[in-house]
Amino acid sequence: MEERLEAFELSLYGGAVERRYRRLRPEVEALPWGTIQPARHPPEVVAAARRAWTEAAFQEHRTGAACAATLKTLIACRAPLDLVAMASRFPLDEMVHVELCARLVGELGGAVTLMHDPRSLIVEPARELPMLLQAAELIVRNFCVGEALSIPVLRGSWHASRHPLIASVLCRIVKDEAAHGQLGWFFLDWAEERLGDAERKHLAQCAAQTIGAVTDRWKTIVPRPNSPLDADALGWMESSSYLDLAKRSLDTHVLEPLIERGIDPGKFS
Repeated sequence: MEERLEAFELSLYGGAVERRYRRLRPEVEALPWGTIQPARHPPEVVAAARRAWTEAAFQEHRTGAACAATLKTLIACRAPLDLVAMASRFPLDEMVHVELCARLVGELGGAVTLMHDPRSLIVEPARELPMLLQAAELIVRNFCVGEALSIPVLRGSWHASRHPLIASVLCRIVKDEAAHGQLGWFFLDWAEERLGDAERKHLAQCAAQTIGAVTDRWKTIVPRPNSPLDADALGWMESSSYLDLAKRSLDTHVLEPLIERGIDPGKFS
């Protein structure tokens, strides 16, 4: 497939559309915007913060796409209506998170250039699979691995933050993500009798692939001692604490509950 990269850029429509959006999520405007002073921090720390929050906005953008794709398959496989209704809120949550990260990077001096292929935002299941298995694959990739792993890490970052605005942004994201982390397990418990050995093997392979992509990214992070200044400016845990928490969370929040449900990624790692 021909590579067509585009710059990751965002906008608001404004007017009545934005007013409706603000009524849906008024807590966004209530955060202490305008309180970050980049000049108080070393340039290299600010540059790292700009990159970190630009990438965070992009990841939330991708997660919004994943939530929307998952919601479509939940409807198509006739998942319980209340479960579908629960998931229907998630794309909005993720768009709010995109705005929070984007506004934060704006206060730090603006986003860095990030190129991406908008046709490859998420890993899509094969269209020939039954709709139930398509839904289960997206659930496992995006919720049982992706969201389940990100929540404890985000919570740790929130508690590590020293700046009121950054802490408020992370707190808002963590509160929304709590429900996201439950969806995958609710779905797998509902679908338990509908999934045979072949389906569980497929889901274990998908989980192993997704986990492998995450742990490959961890290998690029160089552990270094914690720095209060970096935690204050970045709003993210320093690398040593991040890696320790991420590895523990993978075991307790991803692998253990998957294995309990007969889906063992370790057989394909």
